[in-house]
This record gives sequence, structure tokens and C-alpha cells, in this order.
Amino acid sequence: MNAGEEITLRVWRGDAAAGRLVDYRVRTAEGMVVLDALRAIQATQAPDLAMRWNCKAGKCGSCSAEVNGHPRLTCMTRLTEVAGEGNPLTVAPMRAFPVVKDLVTDVSWNYEKAKEIPPFSPAPRDPDGRRRMYQHEVERVQEFRKCIECFLCQDVCHVIRDHPENKPKFAGPRFFVLLAAYEMHPLDTANRVEQIRQDAGIGFCNITKCCTEVCPEGIHITDNAIIPLKERVVDQHYDPVLWLWRKLTGRGKTSAATPPPSR
Repeated sequence: MNAGEEITLRVWRGDAAAGRLVDYRVRTAEGMVVLDALRAIQATQAPDLAMRWNCKAGKCGSCSAEVNGHPRLTCMTRLTEVAGEGNPLTVAPMRAFPVVKDLVTDVSWNYEKAKEIPPFSPAPRDPDGRRRMYQHEVERVQEFRKCIECFLCQDVCHVIRDHPENKPKFAGPRFFVLLAAYEMHPLDTANRVEQIRQDAGIGFCNITKCCTEVCPEGIHITDNAIIPLKERVVDQHYDPVLWLWRKLTGRGKTSAATPPPSR
């Protein structure tokens, strides 16, 4: 694709009731991203085109959409990157969430899920008034703080995308990252393992790593958040040795009420 060349963007237009793909011709410029093309359409051809965007720097997470069927930030997707995926380029709203209008979806479900997670509960300060952590502990949870809540991982997760009936009992990748940030924090005192197992429904995840692949911040969601959380659930509820130890010692009765599976 060369600067000044015309391309066709096939943009989904409609609302919750109905919609269709509409073709628009856009003249490209050097360094142009998909969001630039959408704004050009809005400025010259379709002033009523609804879309979200704010920072245009890949940090606010507002401009999430599906470009040629792949969840992406439109502000970080150069036209040259997707030019080989077909012409016209298709831009559609995130499929896992209800459409409000055009490319705008209702992502409020995610904010309701966030309310279900207990806040960070730090231990008391040391006698000198400070709190101390090792550097490797800081680095372990720092990755999770990079999340910009674009909800692309939620959109691509097949547990939500293909089975919306799972939403009441499944938190999704974004909130497994948040739970991991708390659960693995050395200063946090809350035990979230039961919530991770029961309320967040981590057992639904079969670690396909699709969430990791679409994360614009490069967070290793599957390897560094979901799998370690699964291991904690297994240790607490299904490890027969630990279950027997808790049974004999009387420790951890509240969290170890589930016996090991029959073999």
C-alpha cells in the first residue's frame, strides 16, 4: 500500500436492532492507522458514524474494535499491517458485547464484574511505619498493572464470546489479571482462592492463550496470571496430600471444605 492510494473500508453500521456493512473509500497517508481512516470517514462521508476514541496512543483502551475479524486497538493498527488481509478492510464492533450504535458497544458488564472483586487489603505496616517487599515480588505483579482495560481479551475469550450465558459466573481474562495482581501481592491479606474458583469461574478457562495474543500491552495473561491462579485453586481444593494435612492439623478448615476428588 502506497501513500495516496485509495482503499475501501467496510464499516459496520447499525444498532442493537439491526445493521449492515457499508463501504467507504478512503485516501491513505503515510503512517495512517485504522482510526485515522475511520475519522476521515466521519469527517467527510458519514458524520453520524459512532465510535469511541480518546488518546490515540494505545493507552486509554477506548477504540477497541474488530479489524478483519481480529480484536485490535484501531489507533495502534497501521493500515500497512492489515493491507494484506484483504481489500476491503472490515471494521466491526466487538462481538462479545451488545451493540449500542455502529462501532460502540456496551461494555458495562465489565465494570459490574470489577465491583465483585474485593479491594486490595494490605497487612499492617512494620513497626517503623513502612511496608517492605522484595524486588522480585514487585516485578511479578507490576506486569498486571499495565492493563488499559481495552477489553480485547474479554472480547476474544470464547467462554464469553461464544457462550454469553456464562457471563454471570465467569470473570474473564481481564479480571483474572486483576485477581492475580492482588492474590500474588505479598502485602495483601485477603484469601481470594474460593472466589477465583467459584464466583470468577476460572475452571471455565481452558488456556487457549487467545487473550494473551490480543493484549496490546503484552501482558502474559495465560502464563503469568491464569495458570498460577489455577494452580492455587488446585492446591487448596484438589491436592489430596494438602487436604489430608489440613484434615489432620485442623488448619484451613474454612477454605479446605472441598474434599479431594475420588480416583
